[in-house]
Amino acid sequence: MSDHGVVTGEGILRFERLLPGPIERVWTFLTESEQRGRWLATGNMELRVGGRVELLFRHADLTSSVEPTPEKFKRYEYGTGFEGRVTRCEPPRVLSYTWGGEANESEVTFELTPRGDATLLVLTHRRLGKERAVMANVASGWHTHLGILTDALGGVERRPFWSTHARMEAEYTERLAET
Repeated sequence: MSDHGVVTGEGILRFERLLPGPIERVWTFLTESEQRGRWLATGNMELRVGGRVELLFRHADLTSSVEPTPEKFKRYEYGTGFEGRVTRCEPPRVLSYTWGGEANESEVTFELTPRGDATLLVLTHRRLGKERAVMANVASGWHTHLGILTDALGGVERRPFWSTHARMEAEYTERLAET
């Protein structure tokens, strides 16, 4: 299993991670604001189809590493967010919701499967469009966030966000140019 996300169709990214811990614990990191805020974004989530999803991103709060926000993301330095809607909810195995607001709405699906004392996470982000720069940015974002999730679940120091994101964005830009 590679840590890198793969393009599985037009505008579709897929990631797989073997995460430490039981499925119930991983589920809380997807659904509970405080736990989700340790690796992605805080915000309320109504766990039912049609339920509201609020995601409030504060990348500087994800790790103890202090890094400057890259210039192209300065407008998000003090946080950003959006609302989505739950499109599928089958606790503790499947969660899907819309992503990014109505103007450029996409959909993220998290699928969890127990694997001994670990949990396989398959994340699929659909309806991203064709633009390679967008795909590279989204792929590097998920790659970075999933790395921080793995660190948080493993009880180790969470990796820095911005420097990891920049490294991964360069890598995904190169990888996607080859496709």
